[in-house]
Amino acid sequence: MNNTVRELLFQLIDANGSDLHLAANNPPMIRIHGNLVPMKDQPVLTDTDTLSYISQLLREPALQELQKIGELDAAIELEGGHRLRINAYRQQGTYAAALRLLPNRFFELHELGLPMNVLRHICQLHAGLVLVTGATNSGKSTTIASIVNQINQNRNCHIHTIEDPVEYRHHSRRAFVTQREVGHDTVSFAEALRRSMREDPDVIVVGEMRDLETMSAALTLAETGHLTFATLHTSTAIQTISRVVSAFPAAQQAQVRIQLASTLQYVICQKLVPWDNNEGRSLVAEILVVNSAIRVMIRDEKSHQMNNVMQTNYESGMRTLEQSMEEIVMTGKISQKTAVLYME
Repeated sequence: MNNTVRELLFQLIDANGSDLHLAANNPPMIRIHGNLVPMKDQPVLTDTDTLSYISQLLREPALQELQKIGELDAAIELEGGHRLRINAYRQQGTYAAALRLLPNRFFELHELGLPMNVLRHICQLHAGLVLVTGATNSGKSTTIASIVNQINQNRNCHIHTIEDPVEYRHHSRRAFVTQREVGHDTVSFAEALRRSMREDPDVIVVGEMRDLETMSAALTLAETGHLTFATLHTSTAIQTISRVVSAFPAAQQAQVRIQLASTLQYVICQKLVPWDNNEGRSLVAEILVVNSAIRVMIRDEKSHQMNNVMQTNYESGMRTLEQSMEEIVMTGKISQKTAVLYME
């Protein structure tokens, strides 16, 4: 092993990659525009190599936790202001790690690839729930961070984030910003959300609605006049609403539908689709703008009718995944064949 892990990470940055994967019996792998490829001119790693790379990034208490529990999440900052999210874990008796490079700047709203009328309206909201969903590495955190950055620059309010780990660091501008990291500043999402009511927030960012307790707390916060952002690993608006409702016991689901119908403002379901020339990716997003008709559908268990509303309210910012994908096909960046592949 001739490189330090920081040298590998700066090679990742130079290659415009997003992730570095390390595991014994494999060369270092990097993800570029969604594709995972071997890093050039790097040998196959041994378990000793991999553990050495991980040890270069983590302090001793974190290493002890990894060795005791078998997995660890952390975030660190490199020279030059580059931040990194680390997931280290054991597999087949050896160590491995997935290192995600976090963007070191906020995107301007027009750079996100989402309708500007939707983004401007979200930034003006003072209450309600905004859900940004999608698979891992679909840009959910980037979208929320960019919206929050815009609010930070333009509104006198308290922005409070609860994350695992903190990905984007916000510095107070016009807004006052506080950020809590699960496992470092608080024991859990649910506990931090429960206590956040006493911390006088106006805007709350929940890293992920992972369980019933977190979902319940997020709905309550939105219901009590807070603008609440959260993420889920769902791929369509209909699936998102179903996932939230079905997380609750059957006896509570009718009440949850009423809560969701009254608090939900937007659902943005994202995918990042690689261009056919492998030189970039485009954001494809299904967008549900929750108007009075949608609220009735949520309350009355008629979510299956939402696609028709999204298809016929394009000017308001709504769009189905198919409509959004067709927009990218029209730019020539992806073919119809690629579009079909990523619609599955």
